Amino acid sequence: MMKLIFDDVTKRILVSGELTFDTAASGIYMTDQLFVETDTLDVDLTEVSRSDSAGLALLIEWMRQAEKLNKPIRYFNMPAQMLAMAEASGLEELLPLQ
Repeated sequence: MMKLIFDDVTKRILVSGELTFDTAASGIYMTDQLFVETDTLDVDLTEVSRSDSAGLALLIEWMRQAEKLNKPIRYFNMPAQMLAMAEASGLEELLPLQ
């Protein structure tokens, strides 16, 4: 299960749980309204417990959503396992990692 909340203190979108084939599709729908309502798309991945290639694909899709809204997006605190997959696939250069 994946959860998304906007933290008013840090002004970041906090992602928790698994970003996998089972949860990625719901992640697209979860951000439709949230991205519209949020001025800054700073996404904190600290609480992501597990991810697979679908999780990385979801981050790419969120970049597309942000581009459509003409808003910059940044990813913070990508877990080591997810970062290793991004590096192996060459996506770390494409993802706006902080």
